[in-house]
Amino acid sequence: MTQGVTLSETADPIGIAGPAAVRLEGATLSFGERTLWDDLDLEVAPGEFIAVLGPNGSGKTSLMRILLGQLGLSSGTAAIAGSPARLGNPAIGYIPQQKTIDAGVQLRGVDLVGLGVDGHRWGLGWRGRAERKRKVAAAIADVGAERFAGAALETMSGGEQQRLRVAQALVGDPKVLLCDEPLLSLDLANQRLVAELIDRRRRTHDTAVLFVTHEINPILPLVDRVLYLFDGKFRIGSPDEVMTSEVLSELYRTQVDVLRVRGRLVVVGTGDTMDALGAAGAQHCAPNEVRA
Repeated sequence: MTQGVTLSETADPIGIAGPAAVRLEGATLSFGERTLWDDLDLEVAPGEFIAVLGPNGSGKTSLMRILLGQLGLSSGTAAIAGSPARLGNPAIGYIPQQKTIDAGVQLRGVDLVGLGVDGHRWGLGWRGRAERKRKVAAAIADVGAERFAGAALETMSGGEQQRLRVAQALVGDPKVLLCDEPLLSLDLANQRLVAELIDRRRRTHDTAVLFVTHEINPILPLVDRVLYLFDGKFRIGSPDEVMTSEVLSELYRTQVDVLRVRGRLVVVGTGDTMDALGAAGAQHCAPNEVRA
């Protein structure tokens, strides 16, 4: 990747033979006079794991919505597996944030996974009760949730619920997994478990992963490339290329230091910059102070 160019001009360096799992060409997203990102080119290969980072308001979730067909680009194109992004695309599995289940909601884990078959959420579904049952059971087995899938969601831990949301996303055998902060509110053990389930799927089925997160460290060993969005600009590359003092200082127009401590990234800075850099797992430190 070329350093020193204008960030918004940084091109995606990967070349893919045949249809990319995800392809954005000249993608621009604006709301009124505010541009979240401009002229974004991105090709995601089958089986590739992309982490999408950036502060709140940088357009990470909006990118998910565009690929899901819920939001249109201001200009440019977005395609999934060679076809324009659209609502109800069966090539996509979607994993949302872990959410609180309201007390009294009569929905079992197996019912949640079944919604991915019936098309109530993402996908068009299949005919036949026997086929439906087989696919649901296989997806639940893939995430190791057989023991608790028959229980009501409100009785489950956050980690158990999120494993079933992964199963729901996988039940349609998607080519692309869109993950919108799926580790949020989970403890470290469940963060690791959910991340490993997603990583195993992409390795065994060549499923591409776009993973929005506010903390790269739980998935750092899994990531092939990072897409970092900030203030209308972007940078694409490997974690070693993007998560550097030079790149983040250029993005934020102030000094930012990136350290590696016991295999984890620690981003160090002061003041308002750290509020934005929370998306990178930043440490808010006094000048010249470093905390791991």
